[in-house]
Amino acid sequence: MSGEDTQDDPRAGRAPGADPGGDVSPVEAASPQQQDGLGPEERIAALEKEKRENWDRYLRTAADLENFRKRQRRELEDARFEAKSKVLKEMLPVVDNLERAIEHATQQAGSSPIVEGVQLVLRQFMSAFERLDVTPVEAAGQPFDPNLHEAISQIESDQPPGTVVQVLQRGYRSGDRLLRPALVVVAKAPTVKPAE
Repeated sequence: MSGEDTQDDPRAGRAPGADPGGDVSPVEAASPQQQDGLGPEERIAALEKEKRENWDRYLRTAADLENFRKRQRRELEDARFEAKSKVLKEMLPVVDNLERAIEHATQQAGSSPIVEGVQLVLRQFMSAFERLDVTPVEAAGQPFDPNLHEAISQIESDQPPGTVVQVLQRGYRSGDRLLRPALVVVAKAPTVKPAE
């Protein structure tokens, strides 16, 4: 090949893999650290910062997931309680009426086969309630608790003020939740008559 051919050939005199449009630019020839303009210490610090940020993101995501699971469990428990309480609340007036019937019949005629039969039905109801984790609310003689009792009236009594002296309707719990508050009469201090 003649010298003229070498001058005319645009590929002549270039290293293999070089850019056909011209010489290799300084940016392309630089190392990754030089491209970022960071030295090794700065690059390590940047990577450490990125690692901490990723770890913080991971912790936040894990906490969000745990909160979501807790919220789902709570909502599921609430839905179960609502479904169960609807049925139980329909049964409670039946139990109330059975108790009233037994009390009235016992006062009127004493014990009889009919009264004993009604008592047996009531015991079956109460056994079913126990299996469903339904328990009566203790009220008589207890201090008034607005979380468990609903006061209908107050009467003067020799018992300490704020004590439940009469239960008009029994309250019930379902597990650790209140199904129905007890309707009660609460003692109040006797009024002191002014001295003549």
